Amino acid sequence: MTEHDEQQQRYQGLDPEGSGEIATSFADLARIVHSSPGMDDVCRAIVDAAPQLVEGCDHASIMVKESKGYRTIAASDEIGAKIDAMEREVEDGPCVDAIENDAYQLDSDIATASQWPSLAARVLAETPVRGMAGFRLLVDGRKSGALNLFSNTAGALTADSGDTGAILAAFASVAMGASAHHEQATTMAEGISSNREIGTAIGLLMAAHGLTADEAFATLRKASSLMNRKLSSIAREIVERGPDS
Repeated sequence: MTEHDEQQQRYQGLDPEGSGEIATSFADLARIVHSSPGMDDVCRAIVDAAPQLVEGCDHASIMVKESKGYRTIAASDEIGAKIDAMEREVEDGPCVDAIENDAYQLDSDIATASQWPSLAARVLAETPVRGMAGFRLLVDGRKSGALNLFSNTAGALTADSGDTGAILAAFASVAMGASAHHEQATTMAEGISSNREIGTAIGLLMAAHGLTADEAFATLRKASSLMNRKLSSIAREIVERGPDS
């Protein structure tokens, strides 16, 4: 059994019926998200939980907006990912509209005069999905993406589903923001650590071999190139083993 399968089993216990149960389910999801601080893991946890939390939801995805367009960062299954790909191709659908507009987008029966006719035609022909909804995600106040919910049953996504989906989207926005800050802090800490090691290695080489700072740095760069290893890795080895290692 994979780690993803184990996570999905944990989500089976999330019960979407009743406000008390929903609160408990979100608390459980928060604990799962907290234990998986990476952005991809956070988004995966949210889309896996969506069918258990939102009435009528069978599939879910999160699509983010980047400089080169849109990208699916997580999907509960192949169907969610496939519909996202269709939406990118036709450049229309609940995700695109949700990102660009304040209100969430809900079409519970895409077979009847859908507001996204091009997308609906493909979805009806190629998937079991009959209803779709999109909720904008705001990370640090920026329009960063959308949570997308899909139903195999026409009319199953109701106004109550929309309300719960909006709460889940708000939760996702906060969780993704926290994850982004965590990753930035981790990257910064790693960078500071690497710079310290490089500076220390340069100092050791200068003292041991009578080199100038520029000569010591050039020696590090040459070793990095010849050994096809990162400069920080070479520096760390010099610090640990000494300048003559």
